[in-house]
Amino acid sequence: MTANALPAHIPDTMRAAVLHAPKDLRTEERPVPRPGPGQVLVRVEAVGICGSDVHYYEHGRIGDFVVRAPMVLGHEPGGTVVALGPGATRHRPGQLVSLEPGVPCGTCAQCRHGRYNLCPEVSFYATPPVDGALCEYVAIDEDFAHAVPGTLTAETAALLEPLSVGVWAARKGRIGPGSRVLVTGAGPIGLVAVQTARAFGATEVVVTDIAPQRLDLARQLGATGTVDVRGTRLAATGYAPDVLLECSGVPAVADEAIRTVGRAGRAVLVGMGGDTVPLPLAHVQNFEIEVTGTFRYANTWPTAIALAASGEVRLDRLVTHRYGLEEAGQALTAAARDRTTIKPLVCPLPG
Repeated sequence: MTANALPAHIPDTMRAAVLHAPKDLRTEERPVPRPGPGQVLVRVEAVGICGSDVHYYEHGRIGDFVVRAPMVLGHEPGGTVVALGPGATRHRPGQLVSLEPGVPCGTCAQCRHGRYNLCPEVSFYATPPVDGALCEYVAIDEDFAHAVPGTLTAETAALLEPLSVGVWAARKGRIGPGSRVLVTGAGPIGLVAVQTARAFGATEVVVTDIAPQRLDLARQLGATGTVDVRGTRLAATGYAPDVLLECSGVPAVADEAIRTVGRAGRAVLVGMGGDTVPLPLAHVQNFEIEVTGTFRYANTWPTAIALAASGEVRLDRLVTHRYGLEEAGQALTAAARDRTTIKPLVCPLPG
């Protein structure tokens, strides 16, 4: 086999779901990428659909990130290594992997301090102009293809990405044994935040949402209490958490939730919503509340893999819909059509 050539069983072309403009998603044939030095080629077997994918599909942009050229969506992939680039040694063909979708530069000040999630030069799947993983094959730096034990599935491997968001949020909130935690929003991130908080030792985890079926699932996954905020004001519950994990992305929810945080507590803003959030400054100052944002994650995959492999986090319980690659448009609109949707998956392999 010549340098950078693919094994004979791998085709020259693949199918990809390509976004051309808002609500204009097309299944196209594209060349299978060749893994470069230190890279692996992965056959994509499952991709989770994230709210950011939906936002790009609906609007063609998120803030300053604008889709200006055809782009492949999807940044929650799991699959199997099928080929190695020159010098790649960490994996062997046949290894199931979960892909960490952001590859940083490795040399800037943020990377050198271990904060590679804040690298200004990071190449992140499905963030313009970088293609994502709603396709049959992707090439990625071997260090960001994380080996997953055979006891897990490709679907679970894909959902280690949102679990990493929950792990990062729990670390930012310094959740530990005995912590009392409030999680606002029982979507996919809120549900992994509940499980992660319990796995980190939290003894109380209260969850809020407006969807009874999501609150029911939160209880099944470890929440010690739930609040349906359609009929109950959070303030009326009297709950004063040590840590708030704000996962709804709704500014008014964040405002009300921060007001409940107890003295010397921590408020972690995880959900992406409005550009600004009203901050209850008197409460923050008088109670010395720490307020922080989160941006993706760093060094979370080993913990996420361990939590999933041990059964402490049940990622399979989040999956509500499965689609083929040609049905990616349906996956992106599933939540709009069906209010019970939590996490749709796209499975690119034929059949």
